[in-house]
Amino acid sequence: MLLRQEVLLIFQDGDAMKFLENAPRFLFLTGKGGVGKTSIACAAALQLAEAGKRVLLVSTDPASNVGQVFGITIGNRISVIPSVPNLSALEIDPQAAAQAYRDRLVKPVRGLLPDDVVDGIEESLSGACTTEIAAFDEFTALLNDSVLTVDFDHIVFDTAPTGHTIRLLQLPGAWSGFLESGKGDASCLGPLAGLDKQREQYQSAVDALSDSSRTRLVLVARAQEATLREAARTHEELAAIGLNQQYLVINGILPSGEADADPLAAAIHAREQAALEHIPVVLKNLPTDRVTLKSFNMVGLEALRHLFNDAQPHGDLRVESSMELNEPGLAELVDEIAREGHGLVMLMGKGGVGKTTLAAAIAVELANRRLPVHLTTSDPAAHLAETLSGTLQHLTVSRIDPHAETERYRQDVLETKGAHLDAEGRALLEEDLRSPCTEEIAVFQAFSRIIREAGRKFVVMDTAPTGHTLLLLDATGAYHREMTRQMGSTTLHYTTPMMQLQDKKQTRVLIVTLAETTPVLEAANLQADLRRAGIEPWAWVINSSVAAASARSPLLLQRAANELQAIRAVADRHAQRYAVVPLRKEEPVGVKRLLEMVSGSSLEEMKS
Repeated sequence: MLLRQEVLLIFQDGDAMKFLENAPRFLFLTGKGGVGKTSIACAAALQLAEAGKRVLLVSTDPASNVGQVFGITIGNRISVIPSVPNLSALEIDPQAAAQAYRDRLVKPVRGLLPDDVVDGIEESLSGACTTEIAAFDEFTALLNDSVLTVDFDHIVFDTAPTGHTIRLLQLPGAWSGFLESGKGDASCLGPLAGLDKQREQYQSAVDALSDSSRTRLVLVARAQEATLREAARTHEELAAIGLNQQYLVINGILPSGEADADPLAAAIHAREQAALEHIPVVLKNLPTDRVTLKSFNMVGLEALRHLFNDAQPHGDLRVESSMELNEPGLAELVDEIAREGHGLVMLMGKGGVGKTTLAAAIAVELANRRLPVHLTTSDPAAHLAETLSGTLQHLTVSRIDPHAETERYRQDVLETKGAHLDAEGRALLEEDLRSPCTEEIAVFQAFSRIIREAGRKFVVMDTAPTGHTLLLLDATGAYHREMTRQMGSTTLHYTTPMMQLQDKKQTRVLIVTLAETTPVLEAANLQADLRRAGIEPWAWVINSSVAAASARSPLLLQRAANELQAIRAVADRHAQRYAVVPLRKEEPVGVKRLLEMVSGSSLEEMKS
């Protein structure tokens, strides 16, 4: 083990980032999509390297743009950053990791076991649960002082392992025998079966994550109520499994000076300050850094060097005049949706892009046209009732409660499969049913019940963030394949949930994103995943666009200009149809403001 001297990093403005003071060897950055994790991680790695430390920057994000930030191709290997002495980077490819993991489990038994058994093993390893575990498998080597990392003083991870993954690795070690005896149910036991031989390595990794002298978790958020609530939930979830060394970075805070002559900027500033004043109690005592919103894109060394201070990089040009953006709005998409009279409308995307608000706006507009609508969510963090802040004729609202659905599913399994097990088998079954994958299956069953209503009314669904949604789709696909095998050549008519999702006449999937590089890349990756499942997204919605609002602040005008490239990428390369929704002065809460969000009627108010 290399000896490492602790340093206090002092930046150009004389202030230190608390999360980098006496930094331990491992730094993990986590947070909702669009909060700036990659920018913070890259800037932190750069600062450490320029302070003389040997640094490895690791991205576990499938839509990683670390290479783009530094202007080089990185990929699934450790690559030296030529322009920065002491800095290297690695982008873990979750899909490649999952394939390698599957191969390791399946190849030894292929040819030894019957084909249908091997097919069943491959089926159990086809989901996003396997992908998540396999990605964890990749970077546990980095946490165990392997030959790959022995020469580095610090390893900075962009995207931390989730509480979900770590809980999976803390399940008992008797999975393989449990499966072979036929006692297991359909949850995470298939993907987990290959972990038994690596229990020691995984335990060592979990120990490293829990050791505050070696690891620091950095929660990244925005000065917004929703992202701060999400950070609070993440804090509590990780603390509950022993990961207590946590810091908070609140990114992208609008400087007060920008609000002087711009009503839009003034409203945003007031909203952010209110969110900061009412920050969740569990976050108040965390060491906290605040990073101001920048006018420039986080690409290149000069931009990264200025992220943690208020100076402008050389060559930064501000746009001094107002902008006019003529792009299709949300009303045009709703008009086309309404023509069918019924159907399933699913909004998908990363956390923090505004799916809940947009789902509520679409549902309210359809109900306002006297069309029957069921608005629901599979997102455990969603607050539909708060967003609606009222009722409307023709609109019903529900929430798939993961805890309630999971408990219902557990009881059903225990009363059926568990009824004839011995004490040991029942204990293992109960342990398995406490795993996070159980929740995904239970939510899938509730999801399946609700989407059947779309044959006679509109069902507008606000989905969970992308990773959870893909797990839901995996469950949907597995059910479809099992039903197809069971039905065989029967002449009976049947429709699985996956068939309904793949039916363009029944289902419209709207991908929600922001007009920024990383969210657009992540949305494009989600679209590719959906297409592999045979689901073609119907439209994209670019939410909270500064370019579509009437900004006057110099900083906001520059950010509006920066958005144009992302909007063009969506329009020209990714979307069959799209809409751009402007950033608003007021939070779109309540029926009136949600209707205005669709009609755009408040744009004149924004110009006043």
